[in-house]
Amino acid sequence: MGPLIEGKTAMSPTTHQTADTTIIGGGFFGSMIACHLAAKGQRVILLERGENLLERASHNNQARVHQGYHYPRSLITGLRSRENYTRFVAEFGDCVHRGFDKYYAIGREFSKVNAAQFELFCKRIGAPLSEAPIQVKALFDRGLIEEVFRVEEAAFDARKLTAMVWYRLEKSNILVWTKSEATRVEHSAGGIRVTANRLGRTVAIQSNQVFNCTYSDLNGILRASDLPLIPLKHELAELALVQPPPILAKLGITIMCGPFFSLMPFPSTPWHSFSHVRYTPHAGWNENTADDMSPQEARAMGEPVSRVEMMRLDALRYMPDVAAIIPKKSLFEIKTVLPVNEKDDGRPILFRRDCGLPGLHCVLGAKLDNIHDILDEIDNAGALAARHAA
Repeated sequence: MGPLIEGKTAMSPTTHQTADTTIIGGGFFGSMIACHLAAKGQRVILLERGENLLERASHNNQARVHQGYHYPRSLITGLRSRENYTRFVAEFGDCVHRGFDKYYAIGREFSKVNAAQFELFCKRIGAPLSEAPIQVKALFDRGLIEEVFRVEEAAFDARKLTAMVWYRLEKSNILVWTKSEATRVEHSAGGIRVTANRLGRTVAIQSNQVFNCTYSDLNGILRASDLPLIPLKHELAELALVQPPPILAKLGITIMCGPFFSLMPFPSTPWHSFSHVRYTPHAGWNENTADDMSPQEARAMGEPVSRVEMMRLDALRYMPDVAAIIPKKSLFEIKTVLPVNEKDDGRPILFRRDCGLPGLHCVLGAKLDNIHDILDEIDNAGALAARHAA
């Protein structure tokens, strides 16, 4: 029998289930961890609160496949991105769009790195870099832009990636429950019990271990289970989708490194994503205690008024052709990072084993192309646990 997938296989829900591993969160990280563990012979149940997989943060982001250029102030993040780029493109190549030319420009003022520092950084991490052609440089206000570089970077198609993830889950015979929200985790004889609300019915799942892969809602299940929270920094972020003018249609542009902007293809649509460091974040807060606002509470307040016009007016100073973009829609999402990385823009993964309970593991990956680091870390942690048991 194939996997139980809400909306694909008709089957009455049961009140009790058992598994080797329960995954909470059907984003890209939760889904790929599920496939990874199933390939090792584990019976896995995947719970997703939404109606489909990869609908929230895995879709509502810039869709950039990072090669490290974005992190000149965090050498470790840049190096890991550079190494993971090749792995991600090789494994998910059918979902990767490279049919555009990508350029990084360095601002003369307010930039936290200059052109020479950016060149040195790229050389240190081994990221391809060359001087942009004259006709591309002419698109920028050279009084405000110090230098423009051509780079090698791609974007992923979130819808194609979702289809690939579903295919892998089906092939792995993983039990997938959408519209199923985990409400509590607690210790029980032989492992962990997950209580979930599935289609209005309470379900208990007994498993040896649980992976909490809910990204911005990481603390939600911890709070509901009376467990210590993980210090997190949240931002309510706006990603604008725009129709670029023909001269920019085949280009991806990022101005570094400070209060600047990015404009690049968003492959699951005919449009470009448009973001601005100053105007994309509508609100920011820390979640350290149960009294702090949760992402769910922030979403309940509704979407704010778009700032795409403020983004456009500021960006056209650096690139006059931005004046001709046509806004289409905006995606709002909670962006979550570790507070320690506020100063250097680093995006390390979080993999916290035994997070308040033995066998409860919390995972936070800020970039989809970090997935191989997560899987490697899980394998390393498993090998370490096996050695200790022996």
